[in-house]
Amino acid sequence: MTERNDDKWLTLPAPAKLNLFLHITGRRADGYHNLQTLFQFLDYGDELSFRVRDDSELTLSPAIDDVPFEDNLIIKAARLLQSRATGKTPGADIQLKKILPMGGGLGGGSSDAATTLLALNHLWQLNLSLDELADMGLALGADVPVFIRGEAAFAEGVGEVLTPVPELDEPWFLVVCPQVHVNTAKIFSHEGLTRDTEVINIRTALRQGGRNDCQQVVTMLYPEIGKALNLLNKFSFAKMTGTGACIFSSFGSETEARQVSDQLPAEYVAFVAKGTNLSTTHKVLFRPS
Repeated sequence: MTERNDDKWLTLPAPAKLNLFLHITGRRADGYHNLQTLFQFLDYGDELSFRVRDDSELTLSPAIDDVPFEDNLIIKAARLLQSRATGKTPGADIQLKKILPMGGGLGGGSSDAATTLLALNHLWQLNLSLDELADMGLALGADVPVFIRGEAAFAEGVGEVLTPVPELDEPWFLVVCPQVHVNTAKIFSHEGLTRDTEVINIRTALRQGGRNDCQQVVTMLYPEIGKALNLLNKFSFAKMTGTGACIFSSFGSETEARQVSDQLPAEYVAFVAKGTNLSTTHKVLFRPS
């Protein structure tokens, strides 16, 4: 694993995810929605560094504007782990290199929380299993468990019932990030959201793919995203990930993806990344030493 041995820092990637499709199959009595989706990771994302402290304090730098310290998912994840420690409560210094946009549908906050759970479980020697960490992570967000488990997966329920899908192709993706912040709660409460898509199985999902049921509502409420989709569709079939705002197209090679990226207007923030069926966090943390 990547570790700065001189001062005992552990540095790990916190990768982005894509929803290759997102079907809303029903609304639950608790107000949440049942869904089906296919998660794949990207070899691109945030980066977190951790160092164990001699006391029980937690620090996070730099601070994120408009996000109070205790509301940050990284700190919430660390607090959850502290509550599971026996004996002296451990502490940590945490540094965040934030790359992924907030509210983009790439799972940045969930990935940061999952990486925190995985890293501090290791550094604090809590020896919690991935199942235990995934259960804890679900309290932080529906996408956290897939980052904990680290495998491309077909997801059901609210996104926490995961079936690994290791056989997915791993194409190159061009991801475009319109500069808007989508309110996820607003999308899921909108009366125009499709909530009755037919349930499918994994085999059908892999054979025919699917659509993003949130996309129509999102593009109506956020015209900038619809504009970006129309533009990217001129080069390659594009769709939205999660509840947006980011959109993506897949390509057979990095060169193809960069050629299209180079043709986008300068106003668009975009990046090229490779799809991967194993989270880069797991590739680093659990690789043979």
